[in-house]
Amino acid sequence: MALNYNLAKVYAISENDTDFVLQIVSLFVSEVPSDLQFVKEGIEEKNYKQAYSFAHKIKPTLDLLGMTVAFEEILVVEDWTKREGKRKEIKDTFKDLEDRVEKAVKEIRKDFSL
Repeated sequence: MALNYNLAKVYAISENDTDFVLQIVSLFVSEVPSDLQFVKEGIEEKNYKQAYSFAHKIKPTLDLLGMTVAFEEILVVEDWTKREGKRKEIKDTFKDLEDRVEKAVKEIRKDFSL
């Protein structure tokens, strides 16, 4: 049983198409970690537009994979970019988000032998 993600929505929209599910999780593993690095870079450089752009790109995937807490954290990141907040305000939230994505990636790689 998956601890860091939930594929219920993916199975529902795909009508239990395992090939589609495999494509979704493969894309998650290959794209989200690198996109998250762009968010991190945007935060570090106070490039709010970059951080928002990549956070916004990641958001639907986190929702689709049932990563509710990570989804809420990415919303906090988006809000932070809109307010053009201070880095220390978002540092812990981003660290938690990064940790959740990393755990999900490891679990998906193991579960799907990627």
